[in-house]
Amino acid sequence: MRKRVVLMLALALMWCAAASAQQLQPLTVVSDYMIRPGKEADFLELVRTVGGPVRDKLMAEGVVFGWGVDVPLMQMPGQATHSIWYTVAGWDGVQKVQAAMSAQIEKMRAESKAPPAKGAKPGKTFDQRVEEVFDQSKTRQWVFRELDTNFTSAAPPADLLPYSRLNLITINPGKYFEWKAAFDKYNEPVYDKLIASGVIGGMGIGTEEARSAGEFTHYTYVSAANLGAFDKLRDAFIADRNARSAEERAAISALFNSLTEPTMARQFMLRAIVFKVAPPKK
Repeated sequence: MRKRVVLMLALALMWCAAASAQQLQPLTVVSDYMIRPGKEADFLELVRTVGGPVRDKLMAEGVVFGWGVDVPLMQMPGQATHSIWYTVAGWDGVQKVQAAMSAQIEKMRAESKAPPAKGAKPGKTFDQRVEEVFDQSKTRQWVFRELDTNFTSAAPPADLLPYSRLNLITINPGKYFEWKAAFDKYNEPVYDKLIASGVIGGMGIGTEEARSAGEFTHYTYVSAANLGAFDKLRDAFIADRNARSAEERAAISALFNSLTEPTMARQFMLRAIVFKVAPPKK
């Protein structure tokens, strides 16, 4: 059962090449991993030497918009401990990443099996290193489609490690466009003001492109440089609703409740420990 979504997503884009991505509905591929206790440093070394160089090269070539590693801010039993994500324009980009990763893994496997130098002890094979770090029986991949995004036009700081809040929602069958119209009317203006003022870095709406879970139909997310931004986000929504009449507040709640399954809603918080994005196109 899905414990959290990362997009990071994300997810999922999170300032990810905002100048390009806002003109697309890109895909974000997320790999959830269960890292064995005490093995995070070894995991990050594999990220640095195996997948990182591949994604960096493809990002320089314009295939990958951005990539990173996230961890849950609130750990729950059975939940993935780490997630690696990358964002591309479409399925062609996914294929290029997969092909490059397969080639990289085969290269490292071959190198790890090469005879050691004279007098040196044989080291661990690549597969042995992977087995020591990952509980591979709990690995899971996801593919998410961004449907709508809004990000700050400012380039992210080089050392940015953002936080993200994800809201999983279940929209009733055939009601997405009605829900989106309500979201655009009542919620998006609040987000837009916070993005314009620099309180949050961006927000987005997405769905699972390759449907593999029945726990939600869509998600929204908000990314920010620090956790204090989410206090300001809450205050902004309270102020917006309090500025309306009691009748209008009741009507807004009734509208969203009629378009979704409120009891299915779930929220999660993520923290980036690796975060890389392509520079905006000039």
